[in-house]
Amino acid sequence: MIQIIEDLRESLRESADEKTKESALRFFKEEVHFYGVKSAVIHQISKEHFKPIKNKPKAEIFELCEILWQSGLMEESIVACNWSYNLRKQYEPSDFKLFEKWVNTYVTNWASCDTFCNHTVGTFVEMYPHFIHELKTWAWSSNRWMRRAASVSLIIPAKKGFFLNDIFEIATILLTDTDDMVQKGYGWMLKVACQQHEQEVFNFVMKHKTTMPRTALRYAIEKMPAELKATAMAK
Repeated sequence: MIQIIEDLRESLRESADEKTKESALRFFKEEVHFYGVKSAVIHQISKEHFKPIKNKPKAEIFELCEILWQSGLMEESIVACNWSYNLRKQYEPSDFKLFEKWVNTYVTNWASCDTFCNHTVGTFVEMYPHFIHELKTWAWSSNRWMRRAASVSLIIPAKKGFFLNDIFEIATILLTDTDDMVQKGYGWMLKVACQQHEQEVFNFVMKHKTTMPRTALRYAIEKMPAELKATAMAK
């Protein structure tokens, strides 16, 4: 198991360059640690190093993911996200607590939050919809990334038109959150829900526009027709 991790890390080190590292840092306000590997290359390395372990027991692969999360390096967290998502056909209800632990303990930036929650958590919730209740609990967390995760975990389901009432409930819990990462997260969730439920999302925005932070409001209405956007933005 140690050798699997070391081989992966060697591939990441060999693919790193300082220019990519410096460029990536500009996208984050918080402290983030990088090797300096381009996104497409990370995914290719992830894919190649998953091949020899794909038939290992799920628990062993999740243990490898945990080691990668613990490193605090962005590229390793993305590999962990990819590997956990690769096992989606094997997800069981008991896996949720581990996923929750990873978000609460290891996620420290929007990129790892969104990569993990869009895919792994979003797919899990589609498979086991009663866990939506747990996302609503995350929305009350003191951890900003748990609160963002509560909404961005529903991005892919929202694209399919799922869970609209739950989306509105989570948006309501987060409505006056002062953290811009949380505001952008639930605004993004509403924007995506708008693709299938434009009138309902517009009605929600109009109902709450006087208390919704402008950052969240602008995200929510971004894809609406011009006349609806103008109405929503009017003072």
